Amino acid sequence: MRILLIEDDSSLSEALAAILENSDYQVEVASDGLEGLSCALNGNFDAIILDIMLPGMNGFEVLSEIRARGVATPVMLLTARDSLHDKVAGLEGGADDYLTKPFAPAELLARLRALTRRFGEASFDHVSLGNTSLDLNSCMLSCGDKEVHLGFKEFSIMRILMTSSSCVTSKETLISKVWGSGSMAEGNNVEVYISFLRKKLAFVGSDLKIVTLRKVGYRLDVGEK
Repeated sequence: MRILLIEDDSSLSEALAAILENSDYQVEVASDGLEGLSCALNGNFDAIILDIMLPGMNGFEVLSEIRARGVATPVMLLTARDSLHDKVAGLEGGADDYLTKPFAPAELLARLRALTRRFGEASFDHVSLGNTSLDLNSCMLSCGDKEVHLGFKEFSIMRILMTSSSCVTSKETLISKVWGSGSMAEGNNVEVYISFLRKKLAFVGSDLKIVTLRKVGYRLDVGEK
């Protein structure tokens, strides 16, 4: 399960990342609001832990923007601000939980498990868009009675595109997320797998279309078959 941790205090973020990784979570850390927003919009996470007091954009602004862009990933606000006003503002702004510093690691993990359980049935077994579904366990892409298995990189790209359908995903983001940030992969590697995916979408009769935005990236559009 992948967690995005947006926290500007480096010592705290390192400690939290270690706690989460020791509990078998995969953790990506962003150190300011702008970086966190970019990760939330372009990444593929099961939950976001978001500090309120951040440089660049504060947590409330990040939360507002990701909800406005259609990102439904559950968000836990993590902050030293414990006033009722801040809690209400966060929850009404789209947060799913609120944890005040200082806190016990056991409480963080318990709240995170509860948060992901609540969203698990709808979000973590499959992703659906238009008439098409992607099974996150079997890597099967299906539409009605037709289905096709996706290879690892095909699956990874398709999952990112389907869970970020409200925004454009760049080639650089796909290379970083699918091949790894230290990879020698280039844009033409992405183009090859996008071509594979287009053929498989056509094979199952999907109404999804992978649109190329020149020099920007890719976006999924839902239309008629």
